Amino acid sequence: MELVAGVDSSTQSTKVELRARDSGRLAARASAPHAHTRWDPPVSEQDPETWWAALVDCFAQFTEADRARVVAISVAGQQHGLVLLHDDGEVLRPAKLWNDTTSAPQARDLVARLSPQGWAQRCGSVPLASFTIAKLAWVFEHESQLADRIARIMLPHDWLTWRLSGAHVTDRGDASGTGWFDPAANETAVDLLGLVVDDPAAWLSRLPQVLGPGEAVGQITADAVSALGMGDAVLVGPGTGDNMGAALGLGLKPGDSVISLGTSGTAYSVSRTPTSDPTGAVAGFADATGAFLPLVCTLNATRVTDTVARWMGVDPAGLAELALAAVEGSPTPVLVPYFDGERTPDLPEATGTIAGLRTDTSREQLALAAHDGVLCGLFDGLDALRAAGVDTSGRLHLIGGGARSAAYRIRAAALHGEAIIVPDDDETVALGAAVQAAAVSAGRRPAEVAYDWALGQGAIVEPPAGIDGREVRARYAEPRMELSMPGTE
Repeated sequence: MELVAGVDSSTQSTKVELRARDSGRLAARASAPHAHTRWDPPVSEQDPETWWAALVDCFAQFTEADRARVVAISVAGQQHGLVLLHDDGEVLRPAKLWNDTTSAPQARDLVARLSPQGWAQRCGSVPLASFTIAKLAWVFEHESQLADRIARIMLPHDWLTWRLSGAHVTDRGDASGTGWFDPAANETAVDLLGLVVDDPAAWLSRLPQVLGPGEAVGQITADAVSALGMGDAVLVGPGTGDNMGAALGLGLKPGDSVISLGTSGTAYSVSRTPTSDPTGAVAGFADATGAFLPLVCTLNATRVTDTVARWMGVDPAGLAELALAAVEGSPTPVLVPYFDGERTPDLPEATGTIAGLRTDTSREQLALAAHDGVLCGLFDGLDALRAAGVDTSGRLHLIGGGARSAAYRIRAAALHGEAIIVPDDDETVALGAAVQAAAVSAGRRPAEVAYDWALGQGAIVEPPAGIDGREVRARYAEPRMELSMPGTE
């Protein structure tokens, strides 16, 4: 049985799934944490070698027989990060990650130079601090001595693909989060790149080539064969961003939506047409099949409930138990979860707020407020998608590490007011990367493989009786609105 390898390289760890190429059946799974992370808000940086070491660690956990059966591999990685290489392959500085908000001033300057409407029309998104173009502008402003040494510009998944194949390539899904790629026209927006560099045409060769969804990069290099213990005929797929990988791993169809609860939170849907939102709330990304993935991202998700759990001296599961034990209808406080600044709304310098505290406020009510605060922000994201003309009438999936929490599941169904789906396979990013690898090795379209693998099945969570999700969301709207007003961050 031939196997394919799907890689999820996230902020905190690398996960790899080996699956049967024809059926998608899981053969083996491994994970390894990322070391050497500098997380000191607003700074968030990692040494890319950490990602490669974790990938090698994962493959060391597989049997020799399973490694020998792998015929293709693809990587889905954390979006937006900036990796800069010298022409000898040296990494010039630690990678700036998606949640590094030091580039907020550069993002604001870029928007002012073109206008939000201009950015939305040119690349489908209004750049924030997370976008790669803002991070590159930060490097030119603060570390200008590096400019002449830059030979290759990469995203995190691009760097891993380069280590696997030796090719400097990317895909349109991850490229659509850079701020210099137009997903509707499927081309680099040279004029946008020119807002950062003096001679954008001369910099085009430093950007990765954008491959199609089912286009193979080439075969694995001898160095990668030695490090990972696979055969020398393994094909490498173009890879994609983590959200695009998850959408592929769920087999999403137009109209289907997702709320993802990880370190960050995302709300997105698959669309047949591109999205252009001048408010900046919705990023008009491409997906990994040739369609589009309009998306709203928040910086603060499970990190918030993990933090509140630590304050209360319990683990996240214990916090979930407390939240579910709260008495419905009691005066529950409101927690606005902008603990480390926020991306949507664009408040990089904001902090968290708890309103409505009373002397009789209980631990259970605080636990419930933490979960609801995270979820309300993401349901606002679904509202923003609808306001931008995106169809969200299909199924709603709850994914990510937070989806394992009973409190997040039940409260998400309550706020939605309808049943939600929690997928059986909770490693949807690695699964999507495996789908792409299978498509590349078989010469098929990724969407066809996803359909054959019958993806997207899961547990149905019905909304509990007696809870008015609209009332809960209304209580959270006012304090968030106050923080979003000019001069209040």
